[in-house]
Amino acid sequence: MAMAKKDFMNIDISRFGGCHVLVIGDLMIDEYLWGDVDRISPEAPVQVVSVVRDTRTLGGAGNVVNNLVALGARVAMAGVIGAGNHASVLLEMFKDLNVDTTGLVHDPTRRTTRKTRIIAGHQHVLRVDRETRQEISRVHVDRLVEFVKDRIHEFNIILLSDYGKGLLSEALVQQVLYAAKQDKRPVIIDPKGLNFKKYAGAAAITPNKREASLASGIEIVDDESLTAAGQKLLRGIPVQKMLMTCGKDGMVLFENGKEPYRIEAEVRQVFDVSGAGDTVLAVLGLGLASGGSFRQAAALANVAAGIVVGKVGTATVSTDELRIGLEPSVGGLAVKQKTVSDLALLVDHLRAEGKSIVMTNGCFDLLHIGHIRLLSASKKMGDVLVVAIDDDDSVRVLKGEGRPIIGAQERLRIISALDCVDYVTLFSTNEIKDVIEAIRPDILTKGSNYTTETVLGHDIVERSGGRIALIPITEAVSSTRIINRIKEGESNG
Repeated sequence: MAMAKKDFMNIDISRFGGCHVLVIGDLMIDEYLWGDVDRISPEAPVQVVSVVRDTRTLGGAGNVVNNLVALGARVAMAGVIGAGNHASVLLEMFKDLNVDTTGLVHDPTRRTTRKTRIIAGHQHVLRVDRETRQEISRVHVDRLVEFVKDRIHEFNIILLSDYGKGLLSEALVQQVLYAAKQDKRPVIIDPKGLNFKKYAGAAAITPNKREASLASGIEIVDDESLTAAGQKLLRGIPVQKMLMTCGKDGMVLFENGKEPYRIEAEVRQVFDVSGAGDTVLAVLGLGLASGGSFRQAAALANVAAGIVVGKVGTATVSTDELRIGLEPSVGGLAVKQKTVSDLALLVDHLRAEGKSIVMTNGCFDLLHIGHIRLLSASKKMGDVLVVAIDDDDSVRVLKGEGRPIIGAQERLRIISALDCVDYVTLFSTNEIKDVIEAIRPDILTKGSNYTTETVLGHDIVERSGGRIALIPITEAVSSTRIINRIKEGESNG
């Protein structure tokens, strides 16, 4: 089995913004009810969950759209939704993303799919599904096909996301594939179910290992059975290519007349694999639409999947994260760099594992021994150290014109390279309290040149049961003094 090389990942990510993508697939709302449990119901031996907040996000094919938009692409969505409040919620979320929804068909007899997850005490205790799996009517098939035929010339690529909820019937899939062939537009499909023959003629399908095993009827237990399953599907459907995703074992690309091509997984800490297939479909599609070869696009999708499984919940990957992940010298550090919203979910997960969270923040412009001692001492106080770094505008406000000396992205990478640091995030001027509120650290550390009362956000930490820890400063060292000494040396020279 041939192995992938890093030099296949040289796609110009900046071209993603010029891509226009049509997504056709099953739409749903992912709901999360977050709460606490402190008693058992008197009515039955079950926990009583006291809900404190709820969140909603796009699920199913909507998560593919989320990933495409996060990477800068223009997106149109086609599918069937119900009527009423939940359909309105879906449309509003698409509107917020500036997605073209003229391809959505309303069916008042059909329920808009909702998956409601109840998270109590940081544990996923229950999921409630409200859905319809019946195939869509012939009338709705015809309306969707008409939309595709009228608009297909506008798109660089078409992505089909099949979640088995009745939209992607064989009749619809085959007519979409025929229209795409007539207009020479590639179609990539994330499949579902046992009947992969309905995808015949697609440029590629992207099943995971379990889906490929079920559809082929071959139990995949080793490389030999994996190869047999992949080749059977490739011949029997048939499709031009198949990219089988294999979790921690990376991906395997099957192409007619060629040896299977393995792409090793990037080494990451895995928190949640949900939605990783959506990321693969989106990035593979954009890689191809941007002019990359299939192997290049697959390698890029592999990097993106490695980043997104390091997040909690159905998540997306940004162009900045992807660029960092592609750099050989710093790619392994990408997993440490998180947005504040990613961290908010991540720390919930870490606390559920019994881990304590320590946080510190600062400019870290020109790293010195004082910074190292602060970070090292902070790490020793808990299990996980999160470092929040001022962005360039924030440093300029705090330190004056001419600062920072080192740009934000470089400072992120430098701090990420330290073994004592687990995660880093960037924040803007006056946002530090929002960051602390999102993370709610068990311990917030600063240097002993502060007092507890002068540490910004001390009230938030203490209100949530945490504490402030002041790290002793034993040497009069600072980035400003070092920079001034350098400037004085230059002027004296």
